[in-house]
Amino acid sequence: MKWLSGVYTKRFNVRHKFCGHVFAGRYKALMGDGSGDGYFETVCDYVHLNPVRAGLIAPGKSLESFRWSSYPAYLQPVGRRPKWLRVDRFLGEKGIARDSEAGREQLARQMEQRRRAGTTADYESVRRGWCLGSEEFRRELLAAAAQRVGASHYGAQRRESGEQRAERLVREELQRRGWKEQDLRDLSKGDKGKVALARRLRQETTMSLKWIARRLHMGSWTYLSNLLHAKQQH
Repeated sequence: MKWLSGVYTKRFNVRHKFCGHVFAGRYKALMGDGSGDGYFETVCDYVHLNPVRAGLIAPGKSLESFRWSSYPAYLQPVGRRPKWLRVDRFLGEKGIARDSEAGREQLARQMEQRRRAGTTADYESVRRGWCLGSEEFRRELLAAAAQRVGASHYGAQRRESGEQRAERLVREELQRRGWKEQDLRDLSKGDKGKVALARRLRQETTMSLKWIARRLHMGSWTYLSNLLHAKQQH
């Protein structure tokens, strides 16, 4: 099974599935920052330790004893690996300079140490997020996806892209009206300008009434709904 694919200078794409739950859920694609700040190593460790978390390796067995993983091939000489498997980047992230027998032994020791240290502490962002990297990397992806987010993307990605657009519209309206952020708090909940801004957000973004009411300080979402409905009727 090819679990790691698309290794690039700036980003990488990882597809994985929890071992032991072959028929539960779908594969997940995760965009990762490949800038060399440890994100690639985190995701590789997460994938290679999947069978440990799933309880598929007995305590006395080594990590490479699990055959349904690409990890055992990392410990094989070049000629005995699948042609698609690239190991140099992962070895580099582990501080291993050469793809030699000594280097592969060092990798095996490090992975067993990582296994003993625990397998769940720092993987929440890998399990639940849609991207892994710095805030700058996240903003870069959102900017690139803003015009191309569709039904096939993860919900978190759609919401975050929509929120980014909504915030831009709010800034535009504040500037056009000569308002400051504090004015949204000071003006009445039913202020006509705020109602107009709320209507624009509803028409041009996918943000919910709850989000708009909270962002514009307009009380409950039901109150905002009544305001918009009354204005529409009028």
